[in-house]
Amino acid sequence: MADIVTNSKARRDYHILETFEAGLVLRGTEVKAIRAGKVVIADAFARIDNGEAWLHNAQIDEYAHGNRHNHAPKAARKLLLHRREIQKLQDLAAIKGHALIPLSLFWKEGLVKVRVGVGRGKQEFDKREDLKRRDSDRDLRRAMSARLPSQGT
Repeated sequence: MADIVTNSKARRDYHILETFEAGLVLRGTEVKAIRAGKVVIADAFARIDNGEAWLHNAQIDEYAHGNRHNHAPKAARKLLLHRREIQKLQDLAAIKGHALIPLSLFWKEGLVKVRVGVGRGKQEFDKREDLKRRDSDRDLRRAMSARLPSQGT
């Protein structure tokens, strides 16, 4: 499972409570554009409408060698999930402050899949705490690697 693209804003702005793996309904030119790396999911979100899950605001640029039947770059795309997973996502997203965020697109057995997370928005102080923790962990790793003798020669 190689990631095609990850949503770097997702873990910065949200506490991810639970993740789901979903299929994605795509047209041929969309798949070719994804293979070319022309996809952005930084501002994307998922929504449940009429018992179906949809991915909104994901930008898959038009395929350069496509013809007049090329796809729309920002079209809503259907997510393929089991009915009970859709119901669970709908119940979790109904809680105030929770959102459905695409975390990454990846290949699985030749198919494009999307990892959707249920996230609770972080406050500004949560983000600062994460930065402090990351900085202290980095400093600790540096100090530990400086103290360890080199292994090779």
